[in-house]
Amino acid sequence: MNRALSTAFGLVMIAAAAVQADDAALIAAGLATLAVLVGNIFRPVATLAVLMSAAVLVLTDAPAMLAALSGLCAACYLVLRHTAIITAPTVIGAVGFTAAGLAAVSLPLQLPWVPLAAPLAVIALVALASRPFWVGR
Repeated sequence: MNRALSTAFGLVMIAAAAVQADDAALIAAGLATLAVLVGNIFRPVATLAVLMSAAVLVLTDAPAMLAALSGLCAACYLVLRHTAIITAPTVIGAVGFTAAGLAAVSLPLQLPWVPLAAPLAVIALVALASRPFWVGR
């Protein structure tokens, strides 16, 4: 059952990436499909399938919604291939990051300084996440 579900997520991942594919992107999509099928036998090939699907997205210059769908399916595909179960926190995290990514590319703001704030945000998040480990000291 898990193998069939992971294969379905893998094929939807490629289909979403290849909606506007032509020439080289179709070849990459075909190779990614082959990698999804081989990934049923050799798990490390599943990661290669996701990377090939990302290559298809780059080659087709896919819209944000298709890229988000492909990425969400890629996350589900890899989780099912490597752990065989999807938990509620996994789903919440995957859908949350997909929604955040879509919101980030959908906003019509021109803020060239935002990447400069990313390292500070990462440091703040690490400090916040690790706070339970250093409060008792």
